[in-house]
Amino acid sequence: MKVFETVVLMVLLRLGSSLVPSWAKRMVGSRPLSAIAGRGSGRGGVYSDVTQLVGNTPVVKLNEKMAPPGVEVYAKCEFFNPLSSVKDRLAVAIIEDAEKKGLLKSGDTVVEATSGNTGIAVAMVCAQRGYNCVITMAEPFSVERRRLMRMLGAKVIVTPKAGKGTGMVRKAEELCAANGWFLAHQFENEANWKFHEATTGPEIVNDFKNLQLTHWVTGYGTGGTFHGAGKAIKAALPHVKIILAEPEAAGLLASGIPTERNDDGSPKTSHPAFNAHPIQGWTPDFIPKVLEDAPMDNLLDELFPIPGEKSIETAKALASTQGILTGISGGGTTYAALEIAKNAPEGSRILAMLPDTGERYLSTPLFADIPADMNEEELEIAKSTPSFQLIPGEEPVLQVA
Repeated sequence: MKVFETVVLMVLLRLGSSLVPSWAKRMVGSRPLSAIAGRGSGRGGVYSDVTQLVGNTPVVKLNEKMAPPGVEVYAKCEFFNPLSSVKDRLAVAIIEDAEKKGLLKSGDTVVEATSGNTGIAVAMVCAQRGYNCVITMAEPFSVERRRLMRMLGAKVIVTPKAGKGTGMVRKAEELCAANGWFLAHQFENEANWKFHEATTGPEIVNDFKNLQLTHWVTGYGTGGTFHGAGKAIKAALPHVKIILAEPEAAGLLASGIPTERNDDGSPKTSHPAFNAHPIQGWTPDFIPKVLEDAPMDNLLDELFPIPGEKSIETAKALASTQGILTGISGGGTTYAALEIAKNAPEGSRILAMLPDTGERYLSTPLFADIPADMNEEELEIAKSTPSFQLIPGEEPVLQVA
């Protein structure tokens, strides 16, 4: 097909024209015009601040190196948010909601307990809005997250590993009570899931308007994505099956045991079914109230346990076969999507959420076997030409005359 014909067909597709024949739709696919002919055209305007970049993240189709035949698997890439995670949505939602309610004023301090991504997002919004930011974070989470938050101007208070997620929550509550600071309450705040209902869910529905989405797969950290986006998806596409993934080692929902709560909805104690797992950002040691408040009977079609090692393997496969660099949680949702795909009816279209970027995991098991130094194969390539060689145990070789 010639370039001009392709562009014309893409314009007709964007307009939803009935003039486009089915063969052309299959050939051109569902790619937006901006992905092909629109490159170089910009966005047609400018943004007044970085928070306006939150949302409208793209959906990408996985190729046959991972997706089984007869089924299409897609990924919604939340690392396209400005600070590279789905939690950018949460931070904007909670802070803008507090501003509207008069709970925040210039110079105030915002506090949150986080595994890292929410803290980074909150620090971003605070930096842009002119608020002080204090983050409490349990010791096991990756050190690069601490550095990113500090780069954004936040103070990061690291809590003991033995205290788990509830420990960092208690510390945040203690600091707010002592200093009169604003606690974001990401695990209890309704603004969290309502923002996903208004943005994430409708984005998915709109991106699949020319296709028939059959399954949507997500995990949970606070439960905001599942609760809010799930409501929007089920309202518009009631046939879509929603699969909620949680770590196999920490089957809190699978246990059927509720979380004991304080009056404000925060957890009283650590959940008895919790065990340490490698999927950072997923499933703290309590069931978040945002998740518990979701209408499970209407939203949840399947609860899917994720082995930690499969999350890591799948995240690596996404990088090496798709060029998609996501974190362990993105590996987890994609693993669930691929397992669902194995038994799904032919023609099914399955969407997995990728919450963040793999760059957040450099000091975690995701990169444990990725060396910084050259391996034997790389050394052989280096030695295959004479100049600029840096071989261990040998003098560096610069340009050979």
